[in-house]
Amino acid sequence: MNISNVIVSDEIDKKGIEILDRNGLKVTYKPDIEKEELLKIIKDYDILIVRSRTKVLRDVIDASNLKIIARVGVGLDNIDVKYAKEKGISVINAEEAAMSSVAELVIGLMIGLARGITKADTSMKNGKWIKKELVGYELKGKYLGIIGVGKIGKRVGRIAKALGMNLIGYDVVQIDKEFVRETNMITADLDTLLKNADYITLHVPLTEQTRHMLNKDKLMLMKKSAYIINTSRGGVIDEDALYHVLKDGMIAGAALDVFEEEPPRNIELVRLSNVICTPHIGAQTKEAQELASTIVAEKIIQKLRE
Repeated sequence: MNISNVIVSDEIDKKGIEILDRNGLKVTYKPDIEKEELLKIIKDYDILIVRSRTKVLRDVIDASNLKIIARVGVGLDNIDVKYAKEKGISVINAEEAAMSSVAELVIGLMIGLARGITKADTSMKNGKWIKKELVGYELKGKYLGIIGVGKIGKRVGRIAKALGMNLIGYDVVQIDKEFVRETNMITADLDTLLKNADYITLHVPLTEQTRHMLNKDKLMLMKKSAYIINTSRGGVIDEDALYHVLKDGMIAGAALDVFEEEPPRNIELVRLSNVICTPHIGAQTKEAQELASTIVAEKIIQKLRE
């Protein structure tokens, strides 16, 4: 394996950097580098490691001599993957790392919606005792619709099943038959899932095909008592449409960890009383960040040895 120059342009856990160092790679750590500087120096590096802050689009790719672009995380929408591959650049990520962290957040958000936890907490801090208003719902026996039944979707499904929920799954690819048998998941088309689920969680990448896959027409198919949780990418839901169906009481509520723009400019949506919002913290656990950094470093080493 020839010595390679690596630049890390976003903050990552130090474990990954230590692995690269031990294997003889020369690592430059610039987690706050601005685009202008990156464009000037990127030609001197073989490998670029990013999270979500750095946008690796055509201008960066054209200015580089990169062999590998690595994303310490799951989503690749900040990287022009198609163009990179056309230029012979390998693109890798750490989709395995965030599985448990994101799944646990989804379950936490569902419980928060079902029991009005944020409303209860706010009222208590304001000196109010609104016990009689806070009649919630059990998750047991409810139908959870999972849109995108990959690694994270399956992890969510297994936890939900342990809570006594019933599963409905939709994916553009065939859902793992063994998982379907294990969980007694009902597989369905998207419209059927939307019409029947009590809770809906999204686990799909942001692509031209998935952008606004839940538009006003799709959201209107949901039951008025249903809740939607999005920890994937903000753009898969039309936020303007979501705001109106929530405001008009066409669905019961939503929990959003991701937004079309981050930080979100759609403050009216964020401030709705039937919405719980978190600032894209799905993978923000110590364990997930360390694992993502380690996985990416190991994949880089493996790629260089091929």
